Amino acid sequence: MPIAYSTLNHPLRVPLAAEAHSRPFLQLEAPETVTHLAVYARAAAGDGAPVADDTQGWQQRTLSALCGFFGVAGPAADAKYFYHDFGRFRLKWECHTEFATYTFAQRHDANAAPAEAFQRLPLLHIPQQWLLSLEGTVIVAAHVVLEKASQASDTASSEMRTVFEGLSLAASVVLQGAEVWSDFLIQSDGFSRFLVRDFNLRQQQIGRLVQRVLEIETYRMMALLGLPHAQAAAPRMNAIEAELALLTATMVDSDDALAGAQMNADGVPEQEADDEQALLRSITGLAARIEKLSVDNSYRFSASQAYFRLVKARIEELRESRIDGVPTLGEFMERRLAPAMSTCEATARRHEALAERIAHSNDLLRTRVGIVQERQNRRILQSMNSRAAQQLRLQQAVEGLSVVAISYYMVGLGSYVSKAAKSAGVPLNTDIATGAMVPIIVLVVWMGLRRLHRQMKH
Repeated sequence: MPIAYSTLNHPLRVPLAAEAHSRPFLQLEAPETVTHLAVYARAAAGDGAPVADDTQGWQQRTLSALCGFFGVAGPAADAKYFYHDFGRFRLKWECHTEFATYTFAQRHDANAAPAEAFQRLPLLHIPQQWLLSLEGTVIVAAHVVLEKASQASDTASSEMRTVFEGLSLAASVVLQGAEVWSDFLIQSDGFSRFLVRDFNLRQQQIGRLVQRVLEIETYRMMALLGLPHAQAAAPRMNAIEAELALLTATMVDSDDALAGAQMNADGVPEQEADDEQALLRSITGLAARIEKLSVDNSYRFSASQAYFRLVKARIEELRESRIDGVPTLGEFMERRLAPAMSTCEATARRHEALAERIAHSNDLLRTRVGIVQERQNRRILQSMNSRAAQQLRLQQAVEGLSVVAISYYMVGLGSYVSKAAKSAGVPLNTDIATGAMVPIIVLVVWMGLRRLHRQMKH
């Protein structure tokens, strides 16, 4: 039973299966000339990460403009791959996350020398108006010449020196059936050059070989985009490290400086709180600066490492063999590209270590601030206890005066009562009665106040 359109299929089964075949290589056969352009996203030029809101749409509009010159329909809105045979040349277009590639191919005369073949390019058929619209956005521009050879070269010939303007060549026998030559320099015409000599490749191998070579060049340039960021970040991190060292030394020396400082009303050194707050503001500013540095560079450094891994993977797929007198492509990349990538990696590690040191210093300073606050709270509690004791003593003194005052008024009332009784005919000495009432009244008032205090305490 066919299940091609069955509801049993996962919704993504077909697109996922087609992903493995979404970027086929060009069908090439020597002699042929290939021009390769990698157009970097214009919104991200000079920045760490690309602006992805309309990158793919802009790249597709650029391709559609080229197709419009030849009356050819452009790609679909969601397409990331496009191929068309325009007659005089063939075009393969691929859209990536940060860039899009345009690969133009055309046949040339089998008897043409390599130097002459580099002058007969498919790019000559492309409208100059469209090429000028790419100004400032091209990150890779390369020419590849494919030629037939009877056998592999034993050493670097003088003919190769005339093809490439650079003094340092890199070459190797790849896939046991072809040679790849290049100096990885931008020539006077603004393009880098690659010469591929086919002497024993099987069918379709040449297309895969050219694609790998072009990917090596493209990913190499994309990986190197992280180097300027690393170089620009170095002096900024030097300044942050110097400030962090100064703040750390200040934190260490502050304890000795504050040992003989005068104490304020709470028993805390007068300058300690202000110094701690100033240190905390400074180290918070350092943390903000290192975080901004991370936002600016983290994406670029991660992308550079990913592109570098792709370069090494593509070189391994070539299965290189040495040609006497010249380094292999892998050796060239190890000597020229690897140090740049090591610089980016070291800068990323240094950034992480610096961020951790700032975080540790921040934690230490916050601990010190917490200790100062605890010391202030303890002294405040001691002051409150002292004030409570003073209030208790004052209350006790006021309590004695209260007993005297209440007793005085009660004795006065009792005196009035005894005088009234004497006037009523009761035989009573008012002075003796008043004197006898004084100790009794004082004792009663004192006992009454004590009982009231016990009730309030409970």
